[in-house]
Amino acid sequence: MKHFILWDNDGVLVDTEHWYFTATQRALAEINVTLEKKTYLERMVHGASSWDLAIEQGIDEGLTRAQRRRRDTYYQEYLARENIQIPGVEAVLATLVKTHQMAIVTTSRRTDFNLIHQRRNITHYMDFVLAREDYKKSKPDPEPYLAGLKRFDARPEECLVVEDSQRGLQAAIAAGIDCAIVHNAFTASQDFSGARYQITSLAELPGILST
Repeated sequence: MKHFILWDNDGVLVDTEHWYFTATQRALAEINVTLEKKTYLERMVHGASSWDLAIEQGIDEGLTRAQRRRRDTYYQEYLARENIQIPGVEAVLATLVKTHQMAIVTTSRRTDFNLIHQRRNITHYMDFVLAREDYKKSKPDPEPYLAGLKRFDARPEECLVVEDSQRGLQAAIAAGIDCAIVHNAFTASQDFSGARYQITSLAELPGILST
């Protein structure tokens, strides 16, 4: 029986992954570094930074750092302007909070996370949020989800992770936690064969967790 749910944020609760990629691609293009979506996703699986491409091409590290800051600005502009809502998320959370304790474990920086959720009710259903600043090693390392387990004082078998990426799935598996992968068009090409569940909508989760 699952008593705890650890949610990924981007691509699961909000539709932001395309915009983070677009901001990164845009900033890299300004220093003549081409970033294809396929390359981005391949590097994402291993937790590799797209900015290493600039260093590998001999771009000055100071300029690369400056462009990363521009990427952050572009991304925040997209977050403020674009529709990133995923329909039905809050209704699912309102159902599950009656039977489960829940938290968000995200690779987002706290600044971006707060911007995403400042006008949303999603965090009201959560016991806590772990953002990128709250752990040393990011997904696919298990540290973020192990930190979530520790915070709940829970055993892996009592938890379910909800993810949309191969990197997140690998982190959950390495932490010994069952994972439900929810369909996301952006990450659809990745390998989810290790997932306990694969679903097309979060609306399927209450039924899965009630069995």
